[in-house]
Amino acid sequence: MSNVTPMMQQYLKIKSEYQDCLLFFRLGDFYEMFYEDAKEASRVLEITLTKRDAKKENPIPMCGVPYHSADSYIDTLVNNGYKVAICEQMEDPKQTKGMVRREVVRIVTPGTVMEQGGVDDKQNNYILSFVMNQPEIALSYCDVSTGELKVTHFNDEATLLNEITTINPNEVVINDNISDNLKRQINMVTETITVRETLSSEIYSVNQTEHKLMYQATQLLLDYIHHTQKRDLSHIEDVVQYAAIDYMKMDFYAKRNLELTESIRLKSKKGTLLWLMDETKTPMGARRLKQWIDRPLISKEQIEARLDIVDEFSAHFIERDTLRTYLNQVYDIERLVGRVSYGNVNARDLIQLKHSIS
Repeated sequence: MSNVTPMMQQYLKIKSEYQDCLLFFRLGDFYEMFYEDAKEASRVLEITLTKRDAKKENPIPMCGVPYHSADSYIDTLVNNGYKVAICEQMEDPKQTKGMVRREVVRIVTPGTVMEQGGVDDKQNNYILSFVMNQPEIALSYCDVSTGELKVTHFNDEATLLNEITTINPNEVVINDNISDNLKRQINMVTETITVRETLSSEIYSVNQTEHKLMYQATQLLLDYIHHTQKRDLSHIEDVVQYAAIDYMKMDFYAKRNLELTESIRLKSKKGTLLWLMDETKTPMGARRLKQWIDRPLISKEQIEARLDIVDEFSAHFIERDTLRTYLNQVYDIERLVGRVSYGNVNARDLIQLKHSIS
């Protein structure tokens, strides 16, 4: 390390703490990447791979992106299954003598994307965790962008795999006692599996449930979200408990062959039942409709109650048309409120929120 510059020593120290991430290291107006991170990022982002200290015997591979346009590059990496640790300058270089202090302020993962453009308006971006104490299994999932948080429990792996297929998370957080065979089955649904070995003693925004295992699953999930986001999580709602047996049970192959929300050939919404039915006017409505199609009711009373509401709107054309006109002016309130709470709101978000509630 004697011939390594102080700045690179700082980089290597921070990188050692985030080895499973690509480290976006802030240098002035750019985020720089070095070594293997640079090689990987340059390939995925299709940007030029250069060298630091090119005239020395062992030059360091590097690449960089402008900080003011970094979001699109981060989205590309995350959509390809990478985690990105964002390391910012915590001091003004012009007013600092010596090395500028730098810290990782956030880790962007497939299941924790918040930025507009980084997530599909009409789909939830779920992150899921589960814990096992055979034969019991508890599962918890959250959409960080909307604040939705749910938990359930059951007694068999078949139900676990059905639930994961239904929820279709972009990231699954597990502890280190899950079998390799189960991991392989989960990989059929999501490529991003994070092993979280330790738990914080603090519980974030959740009331303890009566069921200890559900409490542990929710704690595992929220602890990971807090670890990666490093900021206020007050927009995440109190945990809602549900029972998987209240909904029609369909396995991975049944859902795929029925093409409820994703077509087999194109892997898209077009041509599916959701595509045929979706006349919603707001992103919140589109996400709710997808949830309903993914989880068909089996209770006669609940089905009839839902159809009664449909009948009511069908019978009142003028009121229905007026409501649709108003809903056309409503933006994605759930995610706008989430970004306000998160502290990464911009002027456009505030204008959209104003129009939606005025």
